[in-house]
Amino acid sequence: MFYEIWLSWNNKEEEFQLPINPSSIKISQGSNSTTYDLVDLGEINVIKSPKLLTYSFDSIFPARQDYPFANAQILSGISSDGVFYNPYVYYLTKWMRTKRPIRFMMFGGRYTINTPASIESFEWKESAGSGGDIEYSLSLKQYVFYTAQRVSLLETAAGTGYSVAEPDRPDDRQTPTTYTMVAGDNLWKIAQTKLGDGSRWKEIQQLNGISDAEIRRLPVGKVLKLPT
Repeated sequence: MFYEIWLSWNNKEEEFQLPINPSSIKISQGSNSTTYDLVDLGEINVIKSPKLLTYSFDSIFPARQDYPFANAQILSGISSDGVFYNPYVYYLTKWMRTKRPIRFMMFGGRYTINTPASIESFEWKESAGSGGDIEYSLSLKQYVFYTAQRVSLLETAAGTGYSVAEPDRPDDRQTPTTYTMVAGDNLWKIAQTKLGDGSRWKEIQQLNGISDAEIRRLPVGKVLKLPT
């Protein structure tokens, strides 16, 4: 079954598709439960909220374009002074240094992932005789946006109290009003990444007056209006 995996940073300011899909993705979730020993009762377990999801996988970043099993155009890295470098390693290490979450997306199949995540670990190596291919292991952890709460003091008949204002949940995405199509795009994918819900692709179709016959042959560079 075909599927594609994307990693992006800062609302798709920088992004790439994994050129070689990993053979498997390990998804784990622990528990924050705590055990206590009580007199005459023994050990008890206090169940708390589950931990954040962790996604781990291994694959390669190929250095050549002649891989028949590659499912995306392989990025080539040449600096301004003509020096070769691996763009995938460059982006991942750069994103880690920013101390900001990235977005992890997997489309296709029966399981869709679209979540902000932190890069917990990134290990890579270039083996002798590999022709420049990079073998890597990547571990991502689900990220939840948070912010400080504003507390207001209240004078009541019973004394001084306080109220906590519910803050707006921050988001790493700002929904634009238009989108310019790139290679590999389709309406479902655009609705998923830009609107957070792939099922809203019909809204984009209707808003732009796209017929059913045109859906599968939308040109690269076409500017689409997005629903608010």
